[in-house]
Amino acid sequence: MSKTNWKRNLYILMVCQFFVMGAMTMIIPFLPLYLQELGVTDPQAVSRWAGVIFGANFLTAFIFAPLWGKLADRYGRKSMLLRSGFGMAIVLTLTGFAVGPWSLLFLRLLNGMISGFIPAAIALMSMSTPKKQMGYSLGMLQAGAVAGGICGPLFGGVMADLMGFRMIFYVTGAALLVAAMVVLIFVHEKFEKKTETVKTNTVQDFKKIASTSPVLSVFIVFFIIQVALIGINPLLSLFVQELTTSQNVAFYAGLAMSVMGFANMSASPFLGKLSDRKGHQYVLLFALLFAAIISFPQAFVESYWTLLVFRFLLGLCLGGLLPSINSLLRHLAPEGMESRTYGFSNSFMYLGTMIGPIAGGWLASVAGIRSLFIVSSILLVVNVLIVYYKIIPHMKKQKQAQKRSERPETKIEKDVIVDRAK
Repeated sequence: MSKTNWKRNLYILMVCQFFVMGAMTMIIPFLPLYLQELGVTDPQAVSRWAGVIFGANFLTAFIFAPLWGKLADRYGRKSMLLRSGFGMAIVLTLTGFAVGPWSLLFLRLLNGMISGFIPAAIALMSMSTPKKQMGYSLGMLQAGAVAGGICGPLFGGVMADLMGFRMIFYVTGAALLVAAMVVLIFVHEKFEKKTETVKTNTVQDFKKIASTSPVLSVFIVFFIIQVALIGINPLLSLFVQELTTSQNVAFYAGLAMSVMGFANMSASPFLGKLSDRKGHQYVLLFALLFAAIISFPQAFVESYWTLLVFRFLLGLCLGGLLPSINSLLRHLAPEGMESRTYGFSNSFMYLGTMIGPIAGGWLASVAGIRSLFIVSSILLVVNVLIVYYKIIPHMKKQKQAQKRSERPETKIEKDVIVDRAK
C-alpha cells in the first residue's frame, strides 16, 4: 500500500476509534443506574447484576475473538471492521429498548460476540503500515481510542442529565453507525485472499501460532498487564474516598482516571516512534519496569494529589505497552495468520479484563485496597522478567539471522555487478 493510502487510513481510523471508544464508554459508568430504571431496586441485586452484565460483554468477546481473527485472514480486515461497526450499532440501539435485567444481559452478551472494531482496526493498520513505522502507526491509533475513552463518560454524563439513560444508547448506536459508514466509504484495504491448502480449526491455529516463539510469551505479558492494571480501576473510587474528605468523590475519581488517560494519549505516538527506532521489545521492557516502580508507592500515599501524580506517570507508561505488544505480534505472527494472531491476543486481553476486577475485588476484601497496588507492582515485575529472558533474546537472534541472510545476497549482487563490468 502506498504511503498516502496507509496514512489516510490511519487518520480516518483514529477518528473512528475516537467515536467508537467514546460511544462505548458513554454507557459503562451508568449501567447500574440503568438497571435501577429497569426495575432492580435492591442495592445488593443492583451490584450483582451490574457485575454480571459488565463481565458478560468480555466473556463472549473472549470466546469469539479467535473466530473473527480467522475470518479476517480469509475475507479481509475491513470486512471485520464493517461487521463490528454495523453490528454494534444495531445492538446498542436495541439496548435502549431493554425491558429488564435479563434482556439487558442478553444484549450485552450479543454485543461482546460481535464486538472487535478496535482490534480489527489494529490488524488492518498493522498489515498496511510499513514495518519501520509500525510503532508510530499503532501509537496514533491508541491515542485516538484513549481520547474517546476520556471524552465518552463526560459526554455520557451530560446527556444522561439532559435526555435520560435510554437516549444514551440511541446516540451511541448512531455514533457507531457513522463510524461504520466512514470505514465503508473512505478506508481502503489491498487484501489478497490466500488459499488454504489445509483446513484448520481454532485449536490447531492456536497451537501453530503459540509454537512460534516468543508469541505465547507476548500473549502472557498482555494478559498479566490487563490483570495488574484493570483490576484496580473498579475500586479506585473507593481509594479516592479514603484519601479525600470532599463530597465530590465521583469527580475526583474521574479526574484520576482522566489524568492517566491524557498521559497515555500524549505518550503513545512518541513511544511508538521511539520503538520503531530502538526496538519494540526495549520500549515494552522499560515501560513495564517504570510501571512496576510507579505502582508500588501508590500503596502508601496519604494525599490525593500525590496519587494523581503517580497515576499520571503510570499513564505515560501505558502509552508504551499496547502499541509495543501489537507491533511485536505483527513481526512475529506466522505469514497468512496475522489476524488470527491478533484474535488470540485479544482473547488473552479480554480474559485479563474479566479476571482482573474479580481477583482485585477479592484481594481488596481480604487485604485492603492498598494491597492491590503492591500485587500489581509484583505482577508487572514478573512481566519484566518474561520480556527480558523470553522475548528480547529471541528478537536478538531474529535480527542476527536477518543480517546473516542479507550478507550472501549482498555479495551475489556485487559479483553480478563486477561480471557485468567485465
